[in-house]
Amino acid sequence: MNVTRVGEGKVVLLAGGGKIFTDIAAKFVRSERALEEIIASPYDKKVVHNIINSGHKAVVEFDYFIFGVEGYSRVTEVQLVRKRIASYIIKTGRADKSGKRSFDMVLPGKRVRDFTAKVEIPADLLSLPGGAPLGSALPTDEEGGAPRRLTLQLGADLILQLIEAWYTQGVEAKIPEEDLRYLKPQATEFKGLIGMNAHALMDWFSIRCCRNAQAEIRDMAHKMMALCKEAAPDLFAQAGANCVVLGYCPENDLQHKSCWGRVLTKNKAMAILERYNG
Repeated sequence: MNVTRVGEGKVVLLAGGGKIFTDIAAKFVRSERALEEIIASPYDKKVVHNIINSGHKAVVEFDYFIFGVEGYSRVTEVQLVRKRIASYIIKTGRADKSGKRSFDMVLPGKRVRDFTAKVEIPADLLSLPGGAPLGSALPTDEEGGAPRRLTLQLGADLILQLIEAWYTQGVEAKIPEEDLRYLKPQATEFKGLIGMNAHALMDWFSIRCCRNAQAEIRDMAHKMMALCKEAAPDLFAQAGANCVVLGYCPENDLQHKSCWGRVLTKNKAMAILERYNG
């Protein structure tokens, strides 16, 4: 079993950037020139900036980006695919691989990894090496019967080891992996390809780069955004969390506590604007 931590996921930009098509699309909308002339004209950084600043982002949908991701959990996959203006290919967890499937897990920080819980189980669910019930070897109580329950101290590592052992023996018993995977935890790693146009990415960054986003998907969003800013700096110059884009936090009462007093909420910003206009 391979266990990695949240924040160690890898993001690779497979396609996007280089030649930017937003300026061609913007010129095409307003120009009377022939299409061939528009395509042949030099790239115009100012046109791209004007489009971004104006908020007319339909033309940025002609710039498309493809990412490869690995080292992220199924928890993040579920949140990721909520963004429907995107294309996804997720590495299959269904196909039978005759026990050769890598059992990879992604866990958050020390609070989860170090936490243990006391769990009571019937003693006779456990067996001795010879196969006899564990209860038969335990001291009897005052009524002459074996203790009915045992208390186990379970931590994340032990739970994952138990699941992996169960899964492996299920494969050996010829149970289809598409059925066995139902008992795999959400910590299971997923690998995938993600495709989004620039407009969808800007919208996605505005939500997932926010401190209110879960740590793992926020990590993915920031890594994707850094790659986009490097590959297409003019397109993504203003990309970021909503507070970066808007200048205020639209979360209002749900604003992340680390932003209290540092970032204006929308309600406070509107109140200031009303006083100024009044």
